Amino acid sequence: MDDASMETSMVGLPGRVTGTVGPGLVGEVIVRIRGGAEHFLAHPASPKERIEIGTVVTVMEHLPPRTVYVTAAYGG
Repeated sequence: MDDASMETSMVGLPGRVTGTVGPGLVGEVIVRIRGGAEHFLAHPASPKERIEIGTVVTVMEHLPPRTVYVTAAYGG
């Protein structure tokens, strides 16, 4: 699987915040992918959004290899 197809497959996946995501912060999320769960560095898809630990998020963009942009899945 090349990087482009992995990026497409990650967009839309749910995850859970394990390190606060927000302006000026590099957060962390865990995403179930490839038969397991993997951690990714995370930034908010909306530059002013702050997403607290435990929040369910949706991956909006993936920058290989380990960075994602996310938004709260349920309207925060």
